[in-house]
Amino acid sequence: MSTLAQKHGPDAVNVAVYAPARRRVALCHQAPGGPWKAVLLPDVTDGVHHGLIADMPVGSRYGFYTGFDSDSGQLLQVDPESVQLLLDPYGRYIDEHEAADGTARYVSVRMQSDFDWGNVVRPNTPRRNTVLYEAHVRGQTMLHPGIPEDIRGTYAGMAHPVMIKHLQELGVTAVQLLPIHFHIDEPHLHGTGMRNYWGYNSLGFFAPQVDYASADARRRGPEAVQAELKGMVKLLHMAGIEVILDVVYNHTAEGGQGGPALSWRGLAEEQYYRMHDGGYVDTTGCGNSLNFGNPHVIRMAMDSLRYWVEEFHVDGFRFDLAVSLARNGTHEFSSQHPFLLAAATDGVLAATKLIAEPWDMGIDGWQTGNFPTGWSDWNDSFRDNVRSVWLTDRASQLDGHHHGSLGKLGDALGGSAGLFAQSGRSPMASINLLTAHDGFTLADLTAYNHKHNEDNQEGNRDGHDHNRSWNHGVEGISNDPAILAERSRTARNLMATLLLALGVPMITAGDELGRSQGGNNNAYCQDNEIAWLDWSMDDDAKTMLSATRRLLQIRKDFLAEQPSSYPMRGGESFIHWFGADGLPMTPERWTNPHERVLTMLIGSPHGLVDGLVVFNTGITDEMVTLPANPRYATDPAAEPGPFMLRMTTAAAGTDRDGEPTFRLPRSVPRVPAGDAVPVEANTVQIYRNDLAPR
Repeated sequence: MSTLAQKHGPDAVNVAVYAPARRRVALCHQAPGGPWKAVLLPDVTDGVHHGLIADMPVGSRYGFYTGFDSDSGQLLQVDPESVQLLLDPYGRYIDEHEAADGTARYVSVRMQSDFDWGNVVRPNTPRRNTVLYEAHVRGQTMLHPGIPEDIRGTYAGMAHPVMIKHLQELGVTAVQLLPIHFHIDEPHLHGTGMRNYWGYNSLGFFAPQVDYASADARRRGPEAVQAELKGMVKLLHMAGIEVILDVVYNHTAEGGQGGPALSWRGLAEEQYYRMHDGGYVDTTGCGNSLNFGNPHVIRMAMDSLRYWVEEFHVDGFRFDLAVSLARNGTHEFSSQHPFLLAAATDGVLAATKLIAEPWDMGIDGWQTGNFPTGWSDWNDSFRDNVRSVWLTDRASQLDGHHHGSLGKLGDALGGSAGLFAQSGRSPMASINLLTAHDGFTLADLTAYNHKHNEDNQEGNRDGHDHNRSWNHGVEGISNDPAILAERSRTARNLMATLLLALGVPMITAGDELGRSQGGNNNAYCQDNEIAWLDWSMDDDAKTMLSATRRLLQIRKDFLAEQPSSYPMRGGESFIHWFGADGLPMTPERWTNPHERVLTMLIGSPHGLVDGLVVFNTGITDEMVTLPANPRYATDPAAEPGPFMLRMTTAAAGTDRDGEPTFRLPRSVPRVPAGDAVPVEANTVQIYRNDLAPR
């Protein structure tokens, strides 16, 4: 729908909607304070019904009606208050209200897009410096005591100075927000007292979720809601923090075949949805799949993405079940799908961050590493390998059972280079993650062997069963100090591995605080304290936060000492691997399950400092020989510099205020190459090797 103010006045609108199977489409519209009117769209061009509406001012509520019988032209019998009009697939705002029968009704609202962005510019953080923070607008601030109650759980709360300070001090560079497109609850949640908290049930690809706006903004109307969301983006940008949106173009809230016709189904069901032999092809597990074999669907998604970049200044997108967006007309995945290539090369979108969740529920649904250049992939291989090394392998060692080798840890730390090389991409295409909204939190990975989803009222049948977690000897809550200490140390080791590996790390909100969901690994319907962040900040939370901040500072400092092309350009980075004896890893050592210490030396031939990280993934303390830096072997004039310990995950110290800290003084004695240092079991030690003057 487009405004034709220059020629016909500000209330004139050219209304156009794709509905190729419909002989007639009517527009029902209501100006603010006025009565409903209905008009038949007079023209049809290539399946698009369109016409000029002269009296539809900003703020008008509207929807489409297609329910004519084949011979009827009686339009004025339509009562928009008693039927669900079809939403505009391009509608910028959705108004939800309760009908006389108690059911929810939805109508589109005509919007204007005025907003003063001032001179605020996008951060444009380079990919190698990016640290993602996956967060939920509502859950992030609902329990934060430093945020006024009237804006907790809102866009305004997300951009409150207290929250921005937390993000800046933590060291993340981008918030990746769970869906803020307008979404509704699935029918099976009705009457349960639960709602779709995560938001993966979209009803509008251009409209914001209204109830994430403050009560004051909702009272003032659609423009105020949009302004609050844009204001959030503006304030985050002023703080140097990018905004990534989690978007759900793979299915819609209309559900399976025979479900309610709210928009696309009533307009062009067979064009918008994947179908075969008259039935739906469901590659999403949600009842329907949008048909990205249809160019109109591709155009709708592209227009939506551009709208959020141009109007809301967002910096990128994470695509839920992205494989479904890259299936062709015969439902097969193609890495050269027109949508993937169009998004990566579009003049507006190419400069944004495009992140794929590289799987879906269809045939050949796992495609990690297979997306084209311009895209990044969530790396589930990294997730599974790192969890195995620090959790299930250690549990097996203590039980005296067979366990895996360190080869999978080396692969993860190297950014799964082989996995991404086949698509012509570097390890920087890897979005490294250990947790996400879906699954155990980082703390729960160390406290539960099994999921505990009873609160979801599905008999604990929902959620994943294979979590690669380890409870350290007691399922769930424990008062044993030794168990609690080991769990906390393991969590710090997992975080250290995540933040020191090549690739782009993603932290799940709350993991930096040791947040628990009580073993619930599928909290999609828990809009309550189970899923909200706990900001009470006990000693364990303070310790985990201190460790995460320190790790991110070490990462930032290290990158600052490398050339800007590190580690994406060939020849600008290196990784050397050593065992506990300081000697290089060999193929035999990589596959030997008894090798439990891995030392990683990373840097650039043109950098000013190298990093050395010692991982003791075993169950016994070890003396570890720090290796000779190979760069000195090729330069006879260079004098080998000693290693300086910058952090250990073993335990926190205490700062001047009595708070836990992992920061070490620069006066820590240097360790020459070839000397052995003690490394406790289940510990990561991080060193720097400053290059000697030449």
